[in-house]
Amino acid sequence: MDGPNWLDDGEMRAWHGFLAAGALVNREIEQQLKREGLSHTQYETLVRLSAAPNGELRMTDLADALYTSKSGLTYQVAQLEKAGFVRRAAARCDERGVVAVLTEAGRRRLEQVAPGHVATVRRALLDVLTPAQQRAIADGLGAVAERLTAR
Repeated sequence: MDGPNWLDDGEMRAWHGFLAAGALVNREIEQQLKREGLSHTQYETLVRLSAAPNGELRMTDLADALYTSKSGLTYQVAQLEKAGFVRRAAARCDERGVVAVLTEAGRRRLEQVAPGHVATVRRALLDVLTPAQQRAIADGLGAVAERLTAR
């Protein structure tokens, strides 16, 4: 039987770089959004809803788009609902389905928070990278996401 296929130096460097950068960028994003009174999942929920037709998505589709559990999303949407940024409704084509709908207050909140979020993303990640590095990261991590979501 063959032993483990250990990471070589270059692979280990890539793995450690991914872990460090992911954790540190995520921390920056979480801190910025926390100052705005939102979690990262709540912010991304508002973003996804704002881009959706009629500002609404089925909860299951929203959970899939955010790579989160349905129960975790339900909690976050409940918090957004309490704040008046989202409302839940029955899906038109399936009475058992539930959609999250962006409210006007939610759209305005997103418009307020988005500039600071984008500035943080630029400062923490994009401004550090050359355009070629940005493309390489987008291509590489896109391939990883595609493989893991295709299961």
